[in-house]
Order: sequence, then C-alpha cells, then structure tokens
Amino acid sequence: MRWPEGFIWGTGASATQAEGAAPASDWHAWERLGRAPASGDGNGFARSYAADFALYAGLGLRHHRMSVDWARLEPEPGRRDRAEVARYRDVLRAAADAGITPWLCLLHFTLPAWFADDGGFADERTWRRRWPDHVEFVADAFGDLVGGWQPVNEPNYYPWIAYGGGPFPPGRDDPDEFGRVSEGIHLATAEAARRLRATGRPVASIYGLSTAVALDDSAATAARIAEHRADHWASWLGLVRDGVLRVRDRPPIEAPDLAGVFDMIGFSYYRTVGVRDGAPVGYPSGAPRSDMGYRVSADGLRLVLDELRRELPGTPLLVAEYGVGTADDGLRAAYLRDGLAVVRAAIADGADVRGFFHWTGVDNYEWLRGHDVSFGLIDRDRNVRPSAAVLRREALG
Repeated sequence: MRWPEGFIWGTGASATQAEGAAPASDWHAWERLGRAPASGDGNGFARSYAADFALYAGLGLRHHRMSVDWARLEPEPGRRDRAEVARYRDVLRAAADAGITPWLCLLHFTLPAWFADDGGFADERTWRRRWPDHVEFVADAFGDLVGGWQPVNEPNYYPWIAYGGGPFPPGRDDPDEFGRVSEGIHLATAEAARRLRATGRPVASIYGLSTAVALDDSAATAARIAEHRADHWASWLGLVRDGVLRVRDRPPIEAPDLAGVFDMIGFSYYRTVGVRDGAPVGYPSGAPRSDMGYRVSADGLRLVLDELRRELPGTPLLVAEYGVGTADDGLRAAYLRDGLAVVRAAIADGADVRGFFHWTGVDNYEWLRGHDVSFGLIDRDRNVRPSAAVLRREALG
C-alpha cells in the first residue's frame, strides 16, 4: 500500500529542549533550585536551525513542529520582546527556505515565571486574563509564516507532572489544584484551537495517549484503569466531541462552542500501561526497555488508533509524536518499522491518518535526564543515524 497523497512526514521539538530554558521561565527557576539538570542551550538549535532544516529536508521530513517560548516572547506581563519575535520569524523563514513547513506550538510544559507565580492554569482569573492575549499575539506575529498549529503539548499529561505529585514545577500534589489546572488547561487548549483556526491554517491537538491493559480482574486494577481513562481520555474527549468537560468528580463544564475545534486529533504515543493488582507494570513483559525505563512496543499504537476511531469515527488523526529514547539505534530502527507498519495497517482498515511526526529530529535536552537520553534521528554533533533511513525510504518513496 502506498501512503495517502499528501501524507505528512515530520519531526517535533520544543523550545526549552532545543534552545534551553528561557531565563524568565519557571523551568529556569526549577533548574536553579537543583530540581532539574541545566539545560544550557538545549541542542544548539538557536544557532544551527538552518542546517537542521536542511538535514530534515534531505530525509524527506518536510514538516517540523516547534514551539515558541512564551517566557522569551513575554518575559514580563504585558512586555513583548521584539528581538525574540524577530528571531523566531527568522527561524520560520529559514524553514520555508529549506522547504520545511513549520507547525507552531504555543506551550510545551514551561511557563513564564510571572504567570506561574500568579497561579497559572490552576487560577481561572489568571489564565483567562493572560492566555488569550498570548494566543492572539502569536497568531498575529507568526500566522503568516506557519503551515499549521499544534497549540498545547499534552494538556492531559501536564496536570499529572506538575500538580499530581510529578517532578515538574511547581511540583505539588493537591487534588483540588489538579482538578482546577486540568479544567483550565483543557479549556485554554480548545479555546486556542478555535482562535487559531481563524488564521486559515490547520489545527491539530497533541494529547499524550496510551491505553491501560488489565493483567488481572482485581477491583484495584479496574479502579486504576478507570482512573487512567478518566484523566487521560474522557475529559478531553467529552470536550472536543460533545462540548462538555468532565474532570474527575468535579461538576461538568458546558462548552458547546468548543466541540469540533480541531481539524485533526493529534497525539503522542510512547508506551502502553499494564496494570496488575492496581499497580502499573512494564508491558508487554518481554519487550525491550527504553533508556527511560519503560517497555518499547508499537502494539499499543494500534490500541490508541482503534480507540480514537471508536470514539471519534471519521475524524482525521495525526501521529504527532512517536519515538524512543535509546542509545541502541537498532532498537530505534525496529521500533520505527513496527510503528509505520501499524499506521499503514490502520489506514488500510479505514483510519484517516494524515501524518507521522518523529520525536525528535536532533537529540535534545530531556528534562530530568539532561543530555543522557537520545531520542534523535540525528545526534547533537549533527551526524545522521542509520535509523533515519527507515523514515527516509517511506517519506521519499
């Protein structure tokens, strides 16, 4: 089977991971507190973006999702840094010059410190006052140079890592804050998508998706799987399909104008969650491990695609992130071949999958692991790894 006409082949990256933490960001403060390794200049993208784009184009990966760092654009509330705007416009022009279509992300985990200090997405007064201004500013400043939008990275995952006992700032574990930030970031994401569609460019989500597989029939396992479903699937599904946001046991929020705001439902996939006796376990048990510690298997990608087709029949889908952190490039190549086979089979079965973005192009800063985990098709010295040939063959035919 040939890939559909116009199938999107791309790479993904984030501002902090590729450029290093912005001095005015909450992540920079987190590093200074010793809660994360120093990000430095990320992978040097701010210097080498033109050459990086040329490498991607040579591999046939002619779409690139990047983020603009809110804390660089607006280091203080209401003060925009025009030099940073100009710099990002230069980056976007360089992408076009290399034949790369850029997709822009407005938020990839890190926040301006002033926004975070004022409550961030856990405080509805704060985000409703500040977030729409940021969205409007980015749309006006860069809309003429982008080919598409992926507004917020993994809004269903962010509450867990920041307010569910996870290791990202502010590093709290508070059920009420978790609920409020879940509501806030889901609504903010959908409202950004609605505004960005007005630019005439396609808009895709980036939900972090996995399925939870029961490995026994205990009540504890059933409860854990139901919790996973509620937090990672049901909330955003209800919002974008039905216009109703439901977060845990909080009252539902009616938002009918936010149903159908995405042109494509995009998602990241990394692993499948096994549950035994109510606790997560590596799954499938015989699969190799990534350098991040989880089992590596493409089978769960088909589970996610099947679930999306059941819940959102006829909706265009986008694999917005797929990759593995490993020093074993043979494993990366095998994982790519397996994942592409899954996508090809899903398309043959009728799934409307529009594209595939690999995470990432060039090895980058990996949050709490620093620079010791390799996700790239290309290393930080800009040597193209053999695994890149797997995508090159498919993208260039």
